[in-house]
Amino acid sequence: MAKENIPLLTPYKMGRFNLSHRIVLPPLTRNRANNNIPQPHAMEYYSQRATSGGLIISEANGACDISLRYPNMPGIWTKEQVEAWKPVVNAVHNKGGIFFCQIWHPGRVSEYTTQKWLFIGREEDQDDKGTTPEQLKLEDNVSDNYTEKWFFIDREPKDQTYKGTTLEQMKLDDIAQIINDYRAAARNAIDAGFDGVEILGANGYLIGKLMKDEVNDRTDQYGGSLENRCRLALEVVEAVAEEIGADRTAIKLSPYDDYKGTTGDSTPEALGLYMANALTNLGILYLHVTEPRMIKVGDDYVTPRTLLPIKKAFNGTFIASGGYNKYDGDKAIEESYADLVSFGRLYLANLDLPKRFEINAPLNKHDRSTFYIQDPVVGYTDYPFLQIVA
Repeated sequence: MAKENIPLLTPYKMGRFNLSHRIVLPPLTRNRANNNIPQPHAMEYYSQRATSGGLIISEANGACDISLRYPNMPGIWTKEQVEAWKPVVNAVHNKGGIFFCQIWHPGRVSEYTTQKWLFIGREEDQDDKGTTPEQLKLEDNVSDNYTEKWFFIDREPKDQTYKGTTLEQMKLDDIAQIINDYRAAARNAIDAGFDGVEILGANGYLIGKLMKDEVNDRTDQYGGSLENRCRLALEVVEAVAEEIGADRTAIKLSPYDDYKGTTGDSTPEALGLYMANALTNLGILYLHVTEPRMIKVGDDYVTPRTLLPIKKAFNGTFIASGGYNKYDGDKAIEESYADLVSFGRLYLANLDLPKRFEINAPLNKHDRSTFYIQDPVVGYTDYPFLQIVA
């Protein structure tokens, strides 16, 4: 198949950015930023996956010193972090890539050693108290075999007990501070050389959870109605857009996400449509949306494709995410279901994914066991490039 007949490999103009293809590397947590500072090995990781005219979005960066979820996640709130990101951004730009920085605050799932604020306070959601570090917390996870379980070990010295999270509802002053943190983080990202900022409003973290009526039980202007629940998200977007320009501002949403009944909304499409219209009014560059979770149909697992109404309501670049393969991605572009498609695990394991799609080459298999280890090479920069025989 000729390259020009592959929808994912057609050019696209995203605001000021001329993209050579529609394949996006989305934010992927990698836990390789020692002490929350990007390391030199990140230069190789991101530049390996960079292409001329291709869009890359960084792993989530903490907007402040309490916006952390896991150990060794990068931040963008200090000068040292900004300086550490500069050579990484330069490495991507040297390959001709467009590089956006994702910023976030995880909220109630913040790493307990640094957490200060929780936005709602349901007792049934807080971590088990009195758990010793030797005990493991078991989490369900939808994975390739759909039966996998992940174990998380509390990182406390063995002679200490686990300090359970103390739930505390954010005060209005706290919310104002968080908005300012996002504003400052966005400015830092631009100072580091990033082309723009993607705000994380998905996956059950602070902004995303506050939107959901099955989770948010606030009684002030940030709870209750759909408009109130979306208020923080839109105030953060507006603050970031004021700071760096709407044409450099984006957000990721997951209106259909409902992890173990803790991140759900009773009317997810209405939530997505409301946000799409409000974001159009703010004039931001792109909207990145995750599909609903996979469901079993017969013997197969499929992802419902339900984003078209949201895409139609948004007057900007629309990125779809969620279990796509090449066939699904080509179809999404061809049918104008999305403008761009992000590929997480496929792009992680296949540094040259656009080239492999171009020539229909075999794909490397990802190794999930190395996703979150802190080795600077294994599972990070050691996936092989395609070997083309002349």
